[in-house]
Amino acid sequence: MGTKGEETRARLIQATRALMEAQGYFGTGLNQVLSESGAPRGSLYFHFPAGKDQLVGQALTEAGQEVGALIAGLTGTERSPGEVVCALLAALGDRMERSDWVKGCPLATVALEISAGNEPLRRICADAYSGWQEALASLLVEAGRDHAGAEALAGAALALLEGALLLARVHRSRTPLDQAARTVELLLA
Repeated sequence: MGTKGEETRARLIQATRALMEAQGYFGTGLNQVLSESGAPRGSLYFHFPAGKDQLVGQALTEAGQEVGALIAGLTGTERSPGEVVCALLAALGDRMERSDWVKGCPLATVALEISAGNEPLRRICADAYSGWQEALASLLVEAGRDHAGAEALAGAALALLEGALLLARVHRSRTPLDQAARTVELLLA
């Protein structure tokens, strides 16, 4: 695929990511994706012959990888596990606030909608969440926690993070993020 084709594919994925995060799976149509991306209709089915689910799957995969890379970048520092989760909360909170409270977790809106009815997309979301939890658990093990305890704490920290992002988005306030950061510091101390 040439550079122009790669750019068109990337625009389709980026438009899908933005629309899905703001409006969800069912609130976003392919015509809207085409309009937002500026891509011709034929290019959508050229790059994603299986249609909407294939496009959404790629968008979710890339969103999951982006957050995974953010976690990896934060864990590569001299921060404690609690400081890493607090920095992740801050980064996602900054992103949410810059978007005027439209962007929260890049997976959550779609994950909530499709988890009971679309197994391939549910699996993509589950794999991304599992990867984030494993990264946090590894950090806790490196900090001296036993494996089982690290897994449990990483799951709790991820649940706290996701809940805080949801509440911050609903309330249009960083207060839930600040409260979650204080709780994470206590939990992971």
